[in-house]
Amino acid sequence: QVQLVESGGGLVQAGGSLRLSCAASGNIFSINAMGWYRQAPGKQRELVATITSGGSTDYADSVKGRFTISIDTAKNTVYLQMNSLKPEDTADYYCNANFRAGWPLKSFDQLGRGTQVTVSS
Repeated sequence: QVQLVESGGGLVQAGGSLRLSCAASGNIFSINAMGWYRQAPGKQRELVATITSGGSTDYADSVKGRFTISIDTAKNTVYLQMNSLKPEDTADYYCNANFRAGWPLKSFDQLGRGTQVTVSS
């Protein structure tokens, strides 16, 4: 069984910064990629950023230049540094991991339980 534990959410003023962390633990052979999604009240879940184990990144246009995703493959941990936060960044942020496990090895996707980010104006 694999667990994703997110941390780092909270309340911050517009223009401020937060750093989210997500640690994957359990029966993982290797991580293929990790990422962050978010869901604001009344809106659909959207992809914020992804990173492969090799370090290739992708960002939603709305966060480019403000958010930075990074990964520590030795710790199976992904980080999201969020700078210049705006009220529209307010949402529940969910960590996602795509990993290989089992025998024979197969790829799996798992979503964390989420951490709340609130940006006040």
